[in-house]
Amino acid sequence: MKFQRFDALDALRGLAMLWMTGFHFVFDLNHFGWVIQDFYRDPFWTWQRTLIVSLFLLCAGMGQAIAAAQGQSWQRFWRRWAWVAGAALLVSMGSWLVFPNSFIYFGVLHGLALMLIVVRLTAHWGRWLWLLGALAIASKFIAESVLQTGTMAQFADALNSMHWNWLGWISRKPVTEDYVPLFPWLGVMWWGAAAGAWVLKRHPHWLEMPLPAPALTLAWLGRWSLGYYLLHQPVLIMMVGGLSLLGQ
Repeated sequence: MKFQRFDALDALRGLAMLWMTGFHFVFDLNHFGWVIQDFYRDPFWTWQRTLIVSLFLLCAGMGQAIAAAQGQSWQRFWRRWAWVAGAALLVSMGSWLVFPNSFIYFGVLHGLALMLIVVRLTAHWGRWLWLLGALAIASKFIAESVLQTGTMAQFADALNSMHWNWLGWISRKPVTEDYVPLFPWLGVMWWGAAAGAWVLKRHPHWLEMPLPAPALTLAWLGRWSLGYYLLHQPVLIMMVGGLSLLGQ
C-alpha cells in the first residue's frame, strides 16, 4: 500500500529542523569561544530548546496518527523504528567522542524511539490522548515537587540515577548534552497524535493545501529529517572548528 505524505506536515517538521540548526550553530560558536552564552541556564536558550523539541515531537505524534489512519503495518513501523534507534546509538557514540563527561545517553532520538512504540499502540485512543498528554506532562512537575521533600530522598536518588532517569521523574537534571525523557515529552507526542487525528477527521484540507516554494523547500527537509539530524552537527562542528583553527 502506498502511503500519502503531506507537504504541510513535512514543512512543519522542516521548520523545526531549520530552527534546530540555528540553535546548534550558536551552540557551536559558544563551544569554540566565538561567543559567550549560557545554554544551560539562560531562559532565552532553554525555552528555545523546549519549543524546538516540542515542535519536533508534535510532528512525530501527528505522523503516527496519520500512519495509523492509513493502515501502516507493524512490519513497516519496525523498519522505520530501527532507523531511529540506530541513529540514537550513533548519537551516543559520537557525543561520547566529543563530550565524554556529558555524552548523550537519552536524548531526543532515544526518547523518540521509546515514545514511537507507546504512541503507535495508543494512536487509536482518540480524544483520550488529550487527557493522557496533560497527565504525562503534569506528572513531571508533580514528581519533581514530591521528590524534593526530605522523606523521599532515598527514592529520589534512585530515580535520579542513569538507570531510571530516562523516565523523567527526577529532582536533579543529569549532566548530559541532550536529555529528552519519557515524561513529560510523551505528553507532547500524545498531543501531536490527538491533533493529527482531529485534523484528519475535521480539517484534512489543512494537510492537503498547496504550499509556496519556500515552504516546499522546508517540506523536502522535513522528509529527510533523520539523515539531516545526524549530519548537521558534525558539519557545523567541522565548519566552526575549522575556522577556529584558522583564526589561531
